[in-house]
Order: sequence, then structure tokens, then C-alpha cells
Amino acid sequence: MAKASARHILVDSEDKCLELKKDIENGSDFAEIAREHSSCPSGRKGGELGTFGRGQMVPEFDEVVFSAPLNEVQGPVKTQFGYHLLEVTDRG
Repeated sequence: MAKASARHILVDSEDKCLELKKDIENGSDFAEIAREHSSCPSGRKGGELGTFGRGQMVPEFDEVVFSAPLNEVQGPVKTQFGYHLLEVTDRG
């Protein structure tokens, strides 16, 4: 079964998500931004979600995690939880 490792930042608005994405693209550290802004408990770990298989996350998340290029920030991705920035760190 396909597995992936990813990290994310969860916020409550698309505008905030876009603002944080721009900060990261301009050189801010993903993990630092996650610790400061993510409303997910994973934010304390720099947004790290660990390794998981297809179907373990919500469909919108899976779609990006199992198709996006590695180590490139994706998003905003809207789910029932809010707006995410995602970065796939490994897939195999």
C-alpha cells in the first residue's frame, strides 16, 4: 500500500493560508510557521503528521498528498477542518 509522510499547517481562512504560503515561499521556515499559526495539535511538532497510508486522511488531503511533488508547499486545501498548507516530505 502506498505510504506518504507530510506536514501541514491548519488555519481557519483561505486568506490566512495564502498569507502564510507567501511567507514560506519568501524564506520563512515551514515548521516555525506551523508552531506559530497552526490550529492542529501537530503544529507543536512543526506540522509533522508522520507516515500514513491512502485513506487514513480526509479525501481532499489524500488527493494532494498522493499526487503532489515532494517538498513543495501545496494549498490552500479546504477540508471540513479548515484550510491547509501541505508539504509532502516522502512517498513510497
